[in-house]
Amino acid sequence: MEALLNITWKGENGDSRDAIDFDATDETIKNWATEMVRSGSVAGIAIDDGVNFHDFVVDRFPANEDRPCRIFVRPKTPFGLPNLTP
Repeated sequence: MEALLNITWKGENGDSRDAIDFDATDETIKNWATEMVRSGSVAGIAIDDGVNFHDFVVDRFPANEDRPCRIFVRPKTPFGLPNLTP
């Protein structure tokens, strides 16, 4: 089963151009996301050779009648911003 991949990195967000395997491991998905950002193949996210999704979360949402399968790679913090509380 294929899924659309959405990535949030440094406050930017975008979808991959190609579908990925919905059942891939979190590590594999993070590796794909890394290569996509390094190569500039995610519209809305600037190329970044230093990208690292090691501590990021992978969320999966199966398809329903309104949308296809989706996978999100996102920071553990909301909206991709660091925790600003002291």
